Amino acid sequence: MSQNTPRLNLPFLHPSQAQKHVTHNEALRQLDLIVQLSVVALEETIPPAAPDQGAIYGLGASPTGAWAGNAGQLAAWLDNAWVFVTPANGWRVWDQASAALKVWENGGWIDPPVNTANLAGVGVATGYDSTNRLSVRGPATLLSHDGSGHQLKINKASATDTASLLFQSNWTGHAEMGLAGNTDFSIKVSPDGGSWTEAVRVDATSGTISGAAIQANPEDVTPGRLMRADYGYGPGNLLGQVTQSGGTPTGAVIERGANANGEFVRFADGTQICTLAASAVTCTAGMGPLFASPQNTWAFPAPFAAGSTPTLSGSGNALGRFISFDLPTETQVAWQVLAAVSDPAAISPTVAAIGRWF
Repeated sequence: MSQNTPRLNLPFLHPSQAQKHVTHNEALRQLDLIVQLSVVALEETIPPAAPDQGAIYGLGASPTGAWAGNAGQLAAWLDNAWVFVTPANGWRVWDQASAALKVWENGGWIDPPVNTANLAGVGVATGYDSTNRLSVRGPATLLSHDGSGHQLKINKASATDTASLLFQSNWTGHAEMGLAGNTDFSIKVSPDGGSWTEAVRVDATSGTISGAAIQANPEDVTPGRLMRADYGYGPGNLLGQVTQSGGTPTGAVIERGANANGEFVRFADGTQICTLAASAVTCTAGMGPLFASPQNTWAFPAPFAAGSTPTLSGSGNALGRFISFDLPTETQVAWQVLAAVSDPAAISPTVAAIGRWF
């Protein structure tokens, strides 16, 4: 039969043993060392000059002096001598120097493993409750990468639930972003935590944006709102084909065109201007007291609105020459150049018509 216990190496008392109190006291002293184990420090290598009675040190890999040859053991100062104890796997010790709990595992003191599964809650520098199971109090919170990136996930049970980030001031909500009651992404703001305005909503299917911060219609010029691409104008749609629906512009701001009948400019408000540099004419045919060119018909390069009458103007491009127009239609007008005296010079006149395209 062994003379000591198998785990803590405590000496047994035996029948008819003399001075049993010595064996008993030795066992008590061993228990006093290793039960509720607490050491002055770990990984020590140099024995202190004047250790306290009962002080225990965890020795490092290369202890010196009176500790030499006892690497990794526990050294206890008892009755003016060092007593060494070999720790076993699973022993726990309180390190007074670092104020930390350590565990002996395969030849070294390590941090004790922590089982974080199914915790009721975690509070970091603050308390948690049944709603806020994770609570952190601090000037900042860092979530860093493990690999090439880091993804933070906020999941909800169904589409009608909420998965969002709420921003508060003095525990009153003033801004919220996320999935609020649907699968569209939205940003909401509030002055008091009670009344909320949905500033932006991004449709989960189409990706288009709506909300109080977005232009509601082409006539919406509310200060501070963002302009919609289909309601506003920029480099991409300033020039192009002008269109309208019920008098509201739906295309570009300015449209330019040209053909054999001249050039035209259309504006989104409905204004149309047509111009032509006509072929050169002479003014030699008598017309009462005046002299005239042959009569010409100008087919407009773009038609005007049905039933409308454009305003006409022109220049004979020489002193004493002027242009006479007949009553126009929405598609053409007859004209000729008149002169006070017979003028055989071939000069090109210019004509213009201003009206509406809708």
